[in-house]
Amino acid sequence: MNQSPGVVDLLGVLAYAELSAFLRLAEDAALLAPTLGDRAALGELAVAEYGHFKLLSRKLGEIGADPDAAMAPFVESLDAWHAQTRPADWLQALVKAYVGTGIALDFYREAARRLDPAIAALVDEVLVDEGRSEFAVERVRAALEADPTAAGRLALWARRLVGEALSQGQRVAAERPELARLLVEAVAEDQAEISRLFARLTEAHGKRMAAMGI
Repeated sequence: MNQSPGVVDLLGVLAYAELSAFLRLAEDAALLAPTLGDRAALGELAVAEYGHFKLLSRKLGEIGADPDAAMAPFVESLDAWHAQTRPADWLQALVKAYVGTGIALDFYREAARRLDPAIAALVDEVLVDEGRSEFAVERVRAALEADPTAAGRLALWARRLVGEALSQGQRVAAERPELARLLVEAVAEDQAEISRLFARLTEAHGKRMAAMGI
């Protein structure tokens, strides 16, 4: 069964995003986690991301696409985002895992809203939180209670993460018009939906920032 290029692109970018998340979370767990408990907890989240990657790879094969070829167009941009947003410490790693990754996943979720129900359901499955929110929020809020002055630094970091994510998103949209069209066509019939779309994205980001106390 062959799917449209846009669907293959969406699954491909998600697959590489999940593979990258697995690798980055595992690296942060090994290098930045302050306790063995934190290392184990972040490692568990990394394993969940790898499971999502396997689901997406399997689905790509089922629809007649080569997983490696589907992911390849997104390697450079996603690797660039990770390189430009490499956390300097544990708290920055937590904010990136929750806030930085969250804004990107919101866009993928929006792009999948009007796809075939089976594809949309798979996207929802791989975008499930898996405890990332609770893990990050608890630790960041505890750190801010101990040192409230860190809030300003982390707020600046969060804004940088979102800015870099939007910049790379624009690059991907320009290079992969079929993927961009999934999102654009979902709002093209109703211009008011554009405003609602960005309102949803802004609201979700604001909730994440507030949850962390920054």
